[in-house]
Amino acid sequence: MDLKPDIKATILEIAAIRGAEKSTCPSEIARKLFADQWRAHMAIIREEAITLQKQGLVLITQKGKPVDTRHIKGPIRIKILIKDQNN
Repeated sequence: MDLKPDIKATILEIAAIRGAEKSTCPSEIARKLFADQWRAHMAIIREEAITLQKQGLVLITQKGKPVDTRHIKGPIRIKILIKDQNN
């Protein structure tokens, strides 16, 4: 079973609920989707968040600053990106 669409949709859903001024932890997405097995799915959650960042839909940060996803070490946060409606 391919869970990637559900993971991406859940990342976007939770990030959108938080809004552009706040962020979410990947573990929140993992807990929502996988309950007691959430830790086993953290890598795929991060991978899908990186894919969404490459698509321009979210921003991955560490300590409140954008991070180069090729060199992530430690905890990350995910923020929704709001497209400028004037463009």
